[in-house]
Amino acid sequence: MEEVTAAVPPPAPIEDYAMVGDLLTAALISKEGSVDWLCLPRFDSAACFAALLHDASAGRWLLAPARAAATGGRATARRYRGDSLVLETEWHTPDGTVRVVDCMPPRTGGADLVRLVEGVTGRVDMRMELRLRFDYGHIVPWVTRSDGDLRAVAGPDAVWLHTPVETRGEHLTTLADFTVGAGQSVPFVLTHHPSHLRRPEPADAERAVTGTERFWADWMSGCRYDGGWQGAVRRALVTLKGLTYAPTGGILAAATTSLPEQPGGTRNWDYRHCWLRDSTFTLQALLSAGFLDEARAWREWLLRAAAGDPAQLRIMYALDGARRIPETELPWLAGYHGARPVRAGNAAADQLQLDVWGEVLDSLHLARETGLAVDTTAWDLQRMLLDYLQDHWDDPDNSLWEVRGDRRQFVHSKVLAWAALDRAVRSVHRHNLPGPAGRWAALRDRIHREVCDKGYDPRRNTFTQFYGSRGLDAALLLLPRVGFLPWHDPRIRGTVEAVGRELCEDGLVLRYRTDADGGDVDGLPGTEGAFLACSFWYANALHGIGRTDEARELFEHLLALRNDVGLLSEEYDVRTGRHLGNTPQAFSMVGLVNTARFLSGRPIETSARGTAQTPGSPPPGPGGR
Repeated sequence: MEEVTAAVPPPAPIEDYAMVGDLLTAALISKEGSVDWLCLPRFDSAACFAALLHDASAGRWLLAPARAAATGGRATARRYRGDSLVLETEWHTPDGTVRVVDCMPPRTGGADLVRLVEGVTGRVDMRMELRLRFDYGHIVPWVTRSDGDLRAVAGPDAVWLHTPVETRGEHLTTLADFTVGAGQSVPFVLTHHPSHLRRPEPADAERAVTGTERFWADWMSGCRYDGGWQGAVRRALVTLKGLTYAPTGGILAAATTSLPEQPGGTRNWDYRHCWLRDSTFTLQALLSAGFLDEARAWREWLLRAAAGDPAQLRIMYALDGARRIPETELPWLAGYHGARPVRAGNAAADQLQLDVWGEVLDSLHLARETGLAVDTTAWDLQRMLLDYLQDHWDDPDNSLWEVRGDRRQFVHSKVLAWAALDRAVRSVHRHNLPGPAGRWAALRDRIHREVCDKGYDPRRNTFTQFYGSRGLDAALLLLPRVGFLPWHDPRIRGTVEAVGRELCEDGLVLRYRTDADGGDVDGLPGTEGAFLACSFWYANALHGIGRTDEARELFEHLLALRNDVGLLSEEYDVRTGRHLGNTPQAFSMVGLVNTARFLSGRPIETSARGTAQTPGSPPPGPGGR
């Protein structure tokens, strides 16, 4: 494919996409009935449908009423079936009503994308357009017919299309026109298989839909969440499960790459990887809802990924725990609405982000406190991480926001170093584990004094983004969550109020001001939208300092930003009312679950103490001054 500028028609709005998945990969389907994103055979493989980052020429699979297909008409209604990733999309046309049911049945040995067209009323003419383009739209496959099915091959990949509908080829696209009447169903099954293996047995579409519904119903039967906002929380939990790579238990940050943080901008990153810092938040969400198996699998993935020389700890890993995630650009793709470059891989994996050591140790402490036993080998790993942190806690780093500017003494990074040592001291005392608790406690208290001295601005009564900074950072809202200071401390209240004044736009929270401190904080051009995870943190913080009505109002506002099937991306543009960034975003969905818990009176901060902290109560120990 030649390098091109953005083509017409552009991809759908980010919030128009729903996700279906099989715990190996996921497909994004627009309201037009077009699968515009699918990577095979796993989440981080090259996409065979990449229209999301270009246009239809980069690959898509459209299935819609003929009139809608010709005009780009959107569906009348969409919904997931119950607590599942079985998607129903309906069109009400002058000739009748038709429904398309999409799912990816979890199974071993391959991946199936099942699309079942169901006639509801009348008779509706339908259109199917299948355009497979491997390697992110770069490779046109060789398509042949075998035993009535289509087979598309490109190098190691083979994709089979099984359907009773007669198809034809035009302009390197597979087309079908057919009519469906009330009570009729027409199946399409797309199956991926390595090209050197024998042809796979195609799935039965109706059985696949039924089996997928049953899989999700069985899984959700283990949910023990009993707080408020049940529907939103359950949908968020299903989404988190859908972003899990079943073979290893790793949970990726999002299903996509390069959806921009600024319309048309360059802040476009690949989020199809597993971030260590998400571990504490994710474990809280899963454990609180009763999903011990998923929490255990995530914890075991974390232990395997973090194993080895603590100096070589990465901030993120591939789904299988691999360390190398080289970042490359895909210049033949125009980008989402012209947002370039399009990236595969993420160079931030090579950054120094000291908070990760604290997040890992906090996660393992949380696992221990909630009854997920950690063996002596795991404690040995934690001690090695602590040894490294003792020698490097005062190094400047790139912060949790992965800034690509100069390294600095970021306050959140120092606080997480404090948290790592605090958890280690507690583990020695509470679980009789071996270790120099006295030395760890002395360093913990030293870091606490330094942060309160160098990371706090008494003139404005707020902590700052880094030592000597005039700017703020939404991560400062997490200081009481990790137990660094209690909610009632005036410095915490001052920080929360400063975030409300200086980082909020239309009630939603920016990570930081990109123009703060001379505009060179993150080393990148442009701006970004409100960060949804930070907005959930702000709702928690408002509740923590006693502004409960405002917290609930903000939470309801955030819930209203979800799309029609309950999904959130990474960011939100308050000027246009549009989603921004990669989607669906695990960090946002985790934030939803944990904030619902907090506002429902369910403890969220067990990681700091092993016992719940209610707003206004100080944590025990030296860190609670």
